[in-house]
Amino acid sequence: MRKRIGILTAGSDSPGLNATIRGLGKAALGTFGMDLIGFVDGFQGLVEDKTVEIFSTDLSGILTDGGTFLGTSRDSIQDYPLNDGSTADRTDQAIETLKKHKLDALVCLGGHETQITALHLQKKGVNIIGIPKSITNNIPQTDTSVGFDTALGVATEAIDRLHSTAHSHHRIMIVEIMGRHAGWLTLGAGIAGGADAILIPEIAYDPKLVAQAINDRRSSGKRFSIIAVAENAMSLDYVEFFEHSRKMNHRLRSGEEETKIDQELSRIENQIQGNTLLLADRLHAFTGLDTRITILGHLLRGGTPSASDRLLATQFGTACADLIQRKQYGVMIAKQGMQTVPVPLEQIAGKVKQVPLDDPWIIGAKHVGTVFGD
Repeated sequence: MRKRIGILTAGSDSPGLNATIRGLGKAALGTFGMDLIGFVDGFQGLVEDKTVEIFSTDLSGILTDGGTFLGTSRDSIQDYPLNDGSTADRTDQAIETLKKHKLDALVCLGGHETQITALHLQKKGVNIIGIPKSITNNIPQTDTSVGFDTALGVATEAIDRLHSTAHSHHRIMIVEIMGRHAGWLTLGAGIAGGADAILIPEIAYDPKLVAQAINDRRSSGKRFSIIAVAENAMSLDYVEFFEHSRKMNHRLRSGEEETKIDQELSRIENQIQGNTLLLADRLHAFTGLDTRITILGHLLRGGTPSASDRLLATQFGTACADLIQRKQYGVMIAKQGMQTVPVPLEQIAGKVKQVPLDDPWIIGAKHVGTVFGD
């Protein structure tokens, strides 16, 4: 009897999603003789039973297409959004949809939140395989994820282009790059693009030290500076302020009042994190130099996937079909060295791969004079 498998793409989009679907589809349909259906718009399609049968003809010509032809959304089945603004658990509806289509397995292609939902479904008895997608490369146990290499190239090219205008106008050019919880993308692009300072979430920075480095460059005849900053990088003084505020709150309050103050501190902290405009104002005040900001934002998620991402996507997709054929579930496919390996979802879900402070990228960047503000 032919196996029937489903696939969905969830969370934010990234280059290489279509290439991954193609890799899985061609292996599943051609090599193993399986049937394949896609769920439209991520877990939303799973809850609301929005499906499309996928045939070999649907996989032609999509290797180089950006985005995902299945569509995606950030909805999770555990906290599914309702029309009145509230949320509800829709796990039962999702499982009913899987049973209706008599699926042997579900493939979840997505990032940090997707792997959490995948583990949730596995615990409910669903045969699950995860495939990692992340332009910020923040998923643990895998060297890289679908979309990272492409985003790295786009961010690096942006920094390259800003060098000429920074040089012409003797400016500080700040480039804000995605990376809410991990600085891999900012770090890699900053090194490859020759940024003079790189600010990432893992290292609280002192804006005065960054300004001093800029002033030192100016004294040596270099009248411009490029700063690559992750969207959630935070200055040392703010980190110390919030740490002190939380300690005082826990010391002076308890119970519901303590929790309420903690929540308010987190809300304010989230507003300050990633405030690149504030960084620009402080550097201008410390240096007197004209300071401009470029926010790359969702430009990093669009466009044709790089050759490396197409290779990775094909590896992940075909390896996934092979695992389904062998009935190996409850895992995420990871790239470790030159191999693709299955890693239990329990080791991945809810965790973030941050940049270690002794990572060779950081060490190498410091050796070439890059400033991290510490």
